[in-house]
Amino acid sequence: MFTERKNNNATATRLVPTPTPDAAKPMAITLLTVVGEHARIEGKFDITDSIQIECEVGGELNVGGKLVIGEKGTVNANVQTVDAIIMGHYEGNMIATGNVEIAETGRVSGNIQTDSLVIAKGGFFNGNITKMNENAAHKVVAIDEKRSGQPQFAQRG
Repeated sequence: MFTERKNNNATATRLVPTPTPDAAKPMAITLLTVVGEHARIEGKFDITDSIQIECEVGGELNVGGKLVIGEKGTVNANVQTVDAIIMGHYEGNMIATGNVEIAETGRVSGNIQTDSLVIAKGGFFNGNITKMNENAAHKVVAIDEKRSGQPQFAQRG
């Protein structure tokens, strides 16, 4: 990907392709990158933007944008975020108001509350998932029932 570093500090602007409504070109989002795979930080973090973690983090994270746990990242924390992409290791309870994606290298142990969870082939999830908006859930209807407008029942012969 594209990275622009300034004065060798821990912040970097990274262009991440995300779908736009017209899918014409990717939209750029700013990620604050916590670098240093050998670093360990712990505490309560309130982050208004998005963050990519490539080290070990413990405690509590409140992220106003997208949380990206990189392949070298390990997070043992309770997390509240909009979206999350997990390519490393995550353990804890997560509330995500948007989407959660566990990549093929991602390993998750804990509980997730979200509207959407995607687990890539090879990704690992051990825990409980709770749909955030139960009221928005759609009724499951058999295809034949939907086409005819009448409930279909199996006939006994």
